[in-house]
Amino acid sequence: MTHRRFLTVSCLLFLVLSLSGATAAQTQQQSTQVVVPSARNAANIAGRTNLYCAGYIKYQRFEPSPEIVGAEREPEQRTFAEGNVVFLNWGSRQGIKEGQRFQIVRPKGDVKGVFREKQGFLGTYVRELGQLEVFKVHEDMAFAQITFSCEMVLLGDILVPVPYRESPVERAETQLNRFADPSGKAIGRLMMARDSREMVTTNDVVYIDLGSEDHVAPGDYLTIFRPLGAGGVTTVEDEEDARGRATGFQSDAYRGGGFSSQSQRAKDSTFLVNVPGRYRYRPITTREVKGHRPEMPRKIVGEMVVIDVQARTATAIITRVAWEAHTGDWVEIQ
Repeated sequence: MTHRRFLTVSCLLFLVLSLSGATAAQTQQQSTQVVVPSARNAANIAGRTNLYCAGYIKYQRFEPSPEIVGAEREPEQRTFAEGNVVFLNWGSRQGIKEGQRFQIVRPKGDVKGVFREKQGFLGTYVRELGQLEVFKVHEDMAFAQITFSCEMVLLGDILVPVPYRESPVERAETQLNRFADPSGKAIGRLMMARDSREMVTTNDVVYIDLGSEDHVAPGDYLTIFRPLGAGGVTTVEDEEDARGRATGFQSDAYRGGGFSSQSQRAKDSTFLVNVPGRYRYRPITTREVKGHRPEMPRKIVGEMVVIDVQARTATAIITRVAWEAHTGDWVEIQ
């Protein structure tokens, strides 16, 4: 009997020690577990304002559309914004329903007098002003409230369906490749910028003469470039400091030589009098050097991404710049 009790106690003790060892091993394993942080989601490039206030160049003419013809705050106000109630000249007879949402737009005029690669009519520049929602409908008019405004709304502004747009996401690369080779794809021009800007930079909205007919799609990236040595705000024409001379840079008593300390590169006389091995006093100019150099790389000044595409044009946001960018620069699909 005593022997059986001894065996039972021994078995229980072994079981307790085994469980304790397993628990310690599990605790050690948990304490050494490495938690890998989740990757940061790529940020959106365009917020609501840039997505729905960017504007576009519409090639097709506008079809008959409802207009804003009145407002609750007349005559105290002549401009209207988010929260204001306005009246439309369409009602249930024209198919307007309660809860219907519209984009408020204002055609500004046909695009002319811009830098462009394409010929012919490009379209009408359209400003996007905001959005509204219909809350009451009569037979030939409707009540609506402005739910989102980009700028002041006026009587006469027209309504179109709210477009569906998605913001592109930021690229993983942090540096712009300033020496990328041409892609060989379609090339256009940076024609215009929102708010009539000429010098543009990161996050500015711009318009290009590439559209769906050039197989451009929202989310496409384009390189902004110009020919090397072109497009600067200022230019330097007379960059040669001084010419070499036979006399005039030394005294009569101590002639140290007929060369100015500022004189530029001497030119081989074969370019002038066909006598090899002799040099004249006229310097080599930068313009002459540029005339004999091989094909040079283009100057890449920035990058943009497309957020809206029309038939012959597109709207884009500048994402990165290396130098000053401006209207008239070229763009190429990457």
